[in-house]
Parts: sequence; C-alpha cells; structure tokens
Amino acid sequence: MHYVCPACESENTLDLNFPIEEYVCKTCSHLIDVAGNKKIKHLKVPTENVVLDVGQKGNIDGVEYTVVAITVKKYGNSIFWREYSLKDSKGNDAFLSESDGHWVFLISMHPDDFKGKDSKLPTYAGRTYRWYENTPCTIYAAAGFFDEHIDFSVATYKEYVNGTRMISQEKTAKKSQYFYGVHISKHDVKRAFKIAHMPYYTGVGIVQPYYFDMKQAVNIFCVGALMICLLQLYVYISRTNETVFAETINFADVKDKEMVSKSFTLSGGSAPLKVNAFSGVDNSWANVQLSLVNEKTNEIVYTSKDIEQYHGYEDGESWSEGSQSEEFNLCGVSSGQYHFLISAEKEGSILPAFSGLQSPDSRILISRDKSGTVEVTDIYKGQPITFIDGKTLEKDTTELGKLVKASFGTSKIDSLINTEGLRLTTDPISNNTYVQLKATWLPVSFWNFGFILFIMIALFVAMWIGKHFFNVNKWKNSSNTPYIANDN
Repeated sequence: MHYVCPACESENTLDLNFPIEEYVCKTCSHLIDVAGNKKIKHLKVPTENVVLDVGQKGNIDGVEYTVVAITVKKYGNSIFWREYSLKDSKGNDAFLSESDGHWVFLISMHPDDFKGKDSKLPTYAGRTYRWYENTPCTIYAAAGFFDEHIDFSVATYKEYVNGTRMISQEKTAKKSQYFYGVHISKHDVKRAFKIAHMPYYTGVGIVQPYYFDMKQAVNIFCVGALMICLLQLYVYISRTNETVFAETINFADVKDKEMVSKSFTLSGGSAPLKVNAFSGVDNSWANVQLSLVNEKTNEIVYTSKDIEQYHGYEDGESWSEGSQSEEFNLCGVSSGQYHFLISAEKEGSILPAFSGLQSPDSRILISRDKSGTVEVTDIYKGQPITFIDGKTLEKDTTELGKLVKASFGTSKIDSLINTEGLRLTTDPISNNTYVQLKATWLPVSFWNFGFILFIMIALFVAMWIGKHFFNVNKWKNSSNTPYIANDN
C-alpha cells in the first residue's frame, strides 16, 4: 500500500494485505487518518530499546511475520515497555512484547475460552492461572500502520500467569481483549529477525522460565545415577580380590640397587592396591621404596614408607611407639600387567658384621665388617686377603678363590656368607635382615560412587532452593504473590 502524508507529503509504503485506518508518518511522525486523509496529532517516535523496524520480517515457529506497528506504553512516570504488532501472510495478528529485555509472544484468544476470568485462579486449556497484577497504562509513542483507530485513553492490563505462560486482558473504555502469551527467549527473537543487538535484560520477567528445567534435571540425574549404579555393579562383579604379590626381600640383595619383582596381573575395575610391609625393627628403623610399573604404558607410581619401632623405660615406666608393620594404599590402580621396583634400607649397617666363619676342613676363616668388606684367611698360610663383598669373593678365580669354594663345598659363597653371618653376628640391629612385602587387590571402592551421588543430590537441592527464590523474585511486584506467607 502507498500513502502520501498530508502533513509533509512524504511517501509511506508497506506491502500490506489488510485495510488500515491510521498510520504514523515515518518522516514527520504525525498520526494520519486514512479515511479523511488528515493529520490527527503528532506522536513521539519509538526509539529507546526499539530493535525492530516497521516492515521488518521474521520467522517464529515456522511462520513468517511482518512488523506492521510499534507501540511504546507507559506505566507511571518511568516504566515503559514495547509492543510490536505482527501480521502473517494470511493477515492473522500476533504480538511481541518486550519489557526490561524480557520477551513474550502473544496471540489473540476468545474470551469465552478463559474460564472463571473474574476469579484469582481462572483456567485456560486445562491450566490454572494465578492473577498477577492490574497495570494501568497509556500510549507513549507509536509508529507504523494500524487496522483500527488508536485509543489514547488509559488502558488497564490484567495479567494471569502459569509458569512461562500468561493470559493478558487489555481493557479500555471501548472494549476488552484477551491475549494468550508464552515466553520467547531473546536469542530466538534475535535469530528470527536477524537483529544485531538486543536490549539487556534486568530482573526476572513475568513469564521468564527458571534457569534449569527441573523435570529434565530430575530425568538427567536419575539416568545418571542409574548408569553410575550399573557401572559400579559391573566393576564390582567383574573382578576378584586376592593377594597378587608376596615376597621377602633381604636388605643385602637390594643394597645400592633396585630389585625387579615378578609380573602380576590386575583384572577388573580400578581399585586400591593395599601394600603391607613388615620388618623386624627393634629400637631402629627401616625404609622401603616401592615403584608400581604398568608394563603396557610404562606409567610409574612411586611411594616410600618408613617402618619404625622404639621402646624403653623412663621414670620407672615402660614406653613404646611405632610398629614393625605398616600398611598403605596405592589408590585408583586400573587393570593391567604390573611389576614392582623395590629398594630398601635399614638403620645401621646394611650387612651384619661377624667373625669366625670356618670351613668344614678348618682350612679357611672368613670375617665381615659393617661396611660389607670380607676378610678371607688361609689358616695354613696365616695371611688374610680382603674382598669388597661376598659377590666379589664368589667371582674370584685365583688360587684362594678356588680354595674357598672347595673348602666350603659350594660355589655360592655370597649366599653362604649372608646366611651364616646371621648366626654369628651379635649386632641386634644387624639381626633385622629382611622386609616382607604383600600386595592385596582390594575390593572396589564405593567412596567415589557415594561422593558422586552426594554431589548430584546436593546440586538438585541447590537448584530446587534456587527455583524458590527465583519465583519469589518473579512475584515480588504482584499483590497476589503465593510466597508472602512463606517469607514473612
């Protein structure tokens, strides 16, 4: 349609498929009566927070709408909201209402469909609505094309709310209309009309949804809890609890080196690996360094544990502290093939010192000091010769080395020295020569399972409490709020 403003003679054009009675000139902002082609009054131009233009098209729920008019309405001295009148290709009406950045999409409805409209809890389409508030307002600014004369008298809006839905009654001196509205997000409006910038929103909108869908949250939490339970059940029944490693380690065998244990297999879900370490400490200490090696990934978990036990008498009373046994866990060990790297040490000498180890033929005499140095004496010749340790003596190929092996009747001289040295030594610390290690694959831990369920429950409770305060804030401007009794 094409209209020439009688006030400024500018052209006002819009592709419309419905008859209009008034329009606002886009150039001079005069309200023009179409039938008489005369100006009625000058109107303010809608500008502040207006993001749509007359003639702009957008798609909402698969229907293309055209913005045909924009009206800014005023309540009191400083409260404004914007209404965008829309038309589809068939001439059907729809409206977008925006206040403080919150959007509502409205369509006309028949008054008879709104049951019990004079009560505080009327119904529509099987849903109960609560009366929110009565809001008197006037038209502050307008633009576009109107299919009926604009009523500048005071209009009263009576609003009813059910969650994200609302029923709005617009009542003037001439007529009363009802509109059914639903919340529409600003992102949907922006996408529908391809708007570059949207007005910021403040506060809580009258039909703004809570930040979380509680029904959906319940479903998600329940499904998540069920999946966790099934996973925990699978992990629990898919593995056995057993001792996977047990060995006695001589301190002498790990002097200045690490021992590589035999491989063992852990099968099933991740669980703690409990290690028990025992050593016969007596007023002394021992230390075990243990590295768990995943043979597939070469990932290493390192730990170190002290074993201490002390006792005595003081002021006529006995006392003791520590223990000869210690336990610790390697947490969250997954299934796979593993082995240990083991090293250990104890207080005092690593090897027990002794003297007087004589061969059966009374030809050889062996002694060892606390540093591990071995002294070998050929009794017939009477001249002692020293070796760094028993292994060096065992590998000796000289005449003396051969004589030692022949006299004792064994080639494993180092083992003989370590074994007989325990019998001959008088050093109480040296009597502690070994540490026993046992690793047990523990039952699957339910701690993480319980912790996750607790977090889920705590989150849901926090969301539920948050929803309560959200609704309190939503209804704080209503004289019919259902939350007054709960918050006083």
